[in-house]
Amino acid sequence: MSPTLVSAPSGAEEFTEVVVVRHGETSGNTSRILQGQLDPELNEIGRQQALVVAHRLSKEAKPAAIYSSDLKRAAETAKIIAKVCGVTNLELNEALREMHMGYLQGLKWDDAVKKYPDVFRAFDISKIAESRNQEIPGRGLWWSPTVQPYRSCAGTPIHPTAPFIGTFLTLH
Repeated sequence: MSPTLVSAPSGAEEFTEVVVVRHGETSGNTSRILQGQLDPELNEIGRQQALVVAHRLSKEAKPAAIYSSDLKRAAETAKIIAKVCGVTNLELNEALREMHMGYLQGLKWDDAVKKYPDVFRAFDISKIAESRNQEIPGRGLWWSPTVQPYRSCAGTPIHPTAPFIGTFLTLH
């Protein structure tokens, strides 16, 4: 489904505003589990968090379109926001998924640090430039989880014939 184009007010500059929202809480978050591409649903607190964000966005950002990871936690957050904000242009996109965590995926943080200390060195924020293309043992690949998915989607046209004008929301 292609999003509807939104006209800019007369005299206003045409622009696209991107609002990035993190999904609501899951049981994996509260248990300190490295979720990666595991697919848990939101817990009750996560649903409430999504509602709070949705009500704020409905007053401030007023998104015209929402793009989200297809993983349940992000998709459910996106659907709650879309409903509250009256957004009908909702696209779930695999390219916006969280990175795969390799052998770390599904482990509790403390256990992962003990079992795979070398892998955790790949996550040293101060060395992102050096470790960006480093593999994570077990099918994972390190990149900045808040940047790389958007880079891979950025080359995909939002609308095939015209630029998108307005605010859109993206979740991962």
